Amino acid sequence: MTNVARPDPAVQAQSPQGAPKPPGIAPAPPGGSSPADVSRPTAAKSWAAVTRRPAFRVAFLAILAAVAVVAWWILRPKPLPEGFAKANGRIEATEIDISPKIPARIREIRKHEGDFVAANEIIVVMDTDKLQAERAEAEADAQRALSSIDTARSRVRQAEADKAAAEALTLQREAELDGKRRHLARSERLAPRGVVPEQTYDDDRAGVRAAEAALSAAHAQVAAADAAITTAKSDVISAQAQLEAARATIKRVQADIDDSILWSPRDGRVQYRPAEPGEVLAAGGRVLNLVDLGDVYMTFFLPTATAGRVAVGAEVHLVLDAAPQWVIPAHVTYVADVAQFTPKTVETEEERLKLTFRLKANIDPALLRKYIRIVKTGLPGVAYVRLDPHAEWPPELQVRLPPE
Repeated sequence: MTNVARPDPAVQAQSPQGAPKPPGIAPAPPGGSSPADVSRPTAAKSWAAVTRRPAFRVAFLAILAAVAVVAWWILRPKPLPEGFAKANGRIEATEIDISPKIPARIREIRKHEGDFVAANEIIVVMDTDKLQAERAEAEADAQRALSSIDTARSRVRQAEADKAAAEALTLQREAELDGKRRHLARSERLAPRGVVPEQTYDDDRAGVRAAEAALSAAHAQVAAADAAITTAKSDVISAQAQLEAARATIKRVQADIDDSILWSPRDGRVQYRPAEPGEVLAAGGRVLNLVDLGDVYMTFFLPTATAGRVAVGAEVHLVLDAAPQWVIPAHVTYVADVAQFTPKTVETEEERLKLTFRLKANIDPALLRKYIRIVKTGLPGVAYVRLDPHAEWPPELQVRLPPE
């Protein structure tokens, strides 16, 4: 007879939810969660355990290093070909101070900081009321000198007429004296013979003396007329000198008036405006500071071995940090003959290798005029110098200019 196993009462008392589960199946978590939800914490714990393994860390760091090397290799700056050198620099321009020549008050300033100015454009007007008064005074002195010249010339003509009259009178007196002397000579011959009375002889002698005195007086009148002519001519010269002095004063004052209108000597841009209308400036006081946009250059430094190969006029290409897409042509215009940033005397070869020399590369003025409205100074950049005139510029350093 077969024995039939009797069910366990404890098992029979359990609800269907409490029925025993087959082996290998985890009991359902409370709240009715699915098995997938239960497996997530287990997977996270497994990943955390993997990441804590030393082998994983080494592999991960190796991958990062490889990515970094590839990125550096792709993005690294390409080395310059043989025959070229480069150095950092900054765009600079010649500065011009706009100042009055004489002390004056500012009447008007027509430009502000950042404004563009053209050559020969009026940018500052100084007060000229005092100068206008000085010019009027000088013009009056000139008119007075002209009147003095006319008066002196009249006196010259009068003195010359007086001299002519004195000379005529002198001739008359000489004739009278000659007659008196002839009468006296006859009286001297006839008086001893009693032909001519003694009184007549005395009268003839007195007449000769009177004629001689009259002739002397006539000569004196001629000399006085000569002196009057000389004086009158001196007055003319003095009046002419006064006229020239007055005219020179007019020119000087007019020059000061003209200089009170301050013009821009070149095309440029206003950099500073340290003064305002109404201020009184001394001679040479600065009203505006301009940068000459026709003289723009970059200053940079090269070591001894490189600077020694650079000749004045060597071709330079400039690339600015603010606009790396453009390559600007320039030429070396200055190479310093004295080293910078090192002692004056260097005793060792290692120290000589540290010598640097200052160079300056100017941009062509014609090119500056073409882009004058967009030229800016103070921008940093890189100067690429062609040391070998036969070397070819790399494609990335070929001249590229913005559209006009």
